[in-house]
Amino acid sequence: MSKQILLYLSLIGINLIYACTAIFTKSASQHQFLSLHYILCLVGAVAVMGVYALLWQQVIKRMPIAEAYMFKGTSLIFVLLLSALIFGEAITLSNIIGAVVIIVGIVIYARS
Repeated sequence: MSKQILLYLSLIGINLIYACTAIFTKSASQHQFLSLHYILCLVGAVAVMGVYALLWQQVIKRMPIAEAYMFKGTSLIFVLLLSALIFGEAITLSNIIGAVVIIVGIVIYARS
């Protein structure tokens, strides 16, 4: 597998980690303010962001930041999917169209 493809796959994985922050913060919002569950969810969100930041820095050392940023949209797709799986939120046609636009944009950029 080429180094470039490995970097792209790493970016997708890193953005999946980033999407988990949204899951932790959404979970926190479902608990009473400053309760133990609330605080644990926020601690989880901060921990996940720390892991994300360390991994993100490693990737942008190896590729131009503009190229790496094109993958940020994948985190929105992951949040959409994780929200549906964990919280039972509906995926609408607008969500699907938005996800397709993000994926098409990434593919167009990656192939050029």
